[in-house]
Amino acid sequence: MIKKRFLITFRIALGGLALAGVATQLYLTITNQHSVINFFSYFTILSNIIAAAVFIISAVRLGSGYAPNKFDDAIRGASIVYMIFVGIVFSILLRDTDLGDLMPWINTVHHYIMPVAVIIDWVLQPPKSKISKRTALLWLSFPAIYVAYSLIRGVITGFYPYPFFSPSIQNGYSGVAVYCIVMLVAFVVLSFGVRWMANNNRIHRSV
Repeated sequence: MIKKRFLITFRIALGGLALAGVATQLYLTITNQHSVINFFSYFTILSNIIAAAVFIISAVRLGSGYAPNKFDDAIRGASIVYMIFVGIVFSILLRDTDLGDLMPWINTVHHYIMPVAVIIDWVLQPPKSKISKRTALLWLSFPAIYVAYSLIRGVITGFYPYPFFSPSIQNGYSGVAVYCIVMLVAFVVLSFGVRWMANNNRIHRSV
């Protein structure tokens, strides 16, 4: 019962904090007359919205006694893969870049706290159902669509959400392709790592 209450509080608090960060930064984007479409073109923003929604919905369902099904577990797993990726990429590639008007506390929540929080949550309450290889591979769909969107829109508008997508910064599309291949490998490793963690901890699920 204590663990259940902790998970509910943990998810609502962290999910609410992540959404507050998104809302605050969106407000600044609008008031500073920046593009709202560009704002929602950042993988960090999209991943935090997904993770926050999963946290809050799963907290409400846990409190009501709802038993997650395979689809619920798959969506939750996907959100974890995306948030871990956000944390890793920011720490390795983007930590020293100009963050513009991104507020420090939002940066901390979105790039550091949430990636760790989703791992803690996954360990404390492993999915009830077994995660299949097919599901792990399906987790790659959203990042693939996102990359395609970013590159195509970048050609049309000249806006690239991240420097590794910009052919002018990477000395052509060959440089961009290298980054995309490395990111694909990273997503595959993360997907199967999250799957392994879930399936190996599933027998210890108690809430």
